[in-house]
Amino acid sequence: MAAGTIYSQGWTLDDIAWARFDPSKVESHLLSAVKAAALVELNAPDYVSYLKRVFRDGAPETLRAIEQWGCEENQHGLALGRWAEIADPSFKLNDAFARFRAGYRPAHFAAADENSVRGSKRGEMIARCVVESGTSSYYSAIRDAAEEPVLKEIAGRIASDEYRHYRLFFDTLNAQSEPDLPFIRKLAVAVGRIDESDDDELAYAYYCANVPAEREAETPYERRSSAKASYVATMSIYKPQHIKKLTQMVAKTVGAPARGRVIDLVSAFLWRVMRARAGLPLTLAGAG
Repeated sequence: MAAGTIYSQGWTLDDIAWARFDPSKVESHLLSAVKAAALVELNAPDYVSYLKRVFRDGAPETLRAIEQWGCEENQHGLALGRWAEIADPSFKLNDAFARFRAGYRPAHFAAADENSVRGSKRGEMIARCVVESGTSSYYSAIRDAAEEPVLKEIAGRIASDEYRHYRLFFDTLNAQSEPDLPFIRKLAVAVGRIDESDDDELAYAYYCANVPAEREAETPYERRSSAKASYVATMSIYKPQHIKKLTQMVAKTVGAPARGRVIDLVSAFLWRVMRARAGLPLTLAGAG
């Protein structure tokens, strides 16, 4: 993770220094991103149910860890949502989340199939590691970008949790009795999960979080435009060091070298591609 306070596990909403909130330091692009992130984090119970089906015959400690992960993810959503409601009193977390839940429910969440959509437990854990790599780097980026002190604290707490979640899923991956997957299969699962970031989850969460219900008629949901808005908001927060850390974590997950000249080149290339895709400048003043 990027430099910053490493918070311990087990914090609650009462541990956050809410009284330090400074409305003069709220930035609109961060507010939009935080609103959307709150909805995605609150959707954790569906992922918990799905993962518990996949690991139904797993060790009791694995199932308990999945439950704990879900509780922490839900708390992330509550913390982000509370901050967003303070920053923008017109935003109502429960209302926005109800709309999001009504419109987004992947088929594998509702299916009775007990097998992973990734083809195996190892594949599932690779996908989860990719997600946690993204969230760890994303909240580190928000922490580093935020000037508002309460958001900086919340993002720091979540970034620390997400890195621990990555470690949980990485250890679970390597504890499986299934045969190891070939490198090319690991890479395919990782790339496939990254590609899924273009699906409706992030786009629809951004829409529900930032377009009030009373404006739906005049501004109906359109996946392409909402996905673009979500992507631009995300990439406006990231700096090169966050993309490098994400790349290193994904490389470690698939068994590739996580350090060295190749990773430096790959992360720099991804940075430029992702910025260009968002229509943002390819360089940042003072970025490193």
